[in-house]
Amino acid sequence: QVRAVESGGGLVQPGGSLRLSCAVSGTFIGFGTMGWYRQRPGQQRELVASISGPGSGNLADSVKGRFTISKDDAKNTVYLQMNSLKPEDTAVYYCNRPTTQFAWGQGTRVTVSP
Repeated sequence: QVRAVESGGGLVQPGGSLRLSCAVSGTFIGFGTMGWYRQRPGQQRELVASISGPGSGNLADSVKGRFTISKDDAKNTVYLQMNSLKPEDTAVYYCNRPTTQFAWGQGTRVTVSP
């Protein structure tokens, strides 16, 4: 059974930074693509970043230049470094595969507010 456990969220002021982690079990993240998604209040879940091999991150336009996705295959963990956070980044963040998705985890809540 594949499981993802997201962590690292919290309350941060605009302009601040957070680093999210996603520990995955039951599948090896070194194969295929992993992604970070977010679901903002009242909106559908959206893909904000994805990564395949090292240095192969893709970012949504809304986060480009502010977020960085990375992974540690040895730890089977995916990271999302979020800088220059804006109130519109407020959301619950999840990780999953863009294809062959597994059951969604609980996510980690990020709130950007003064």
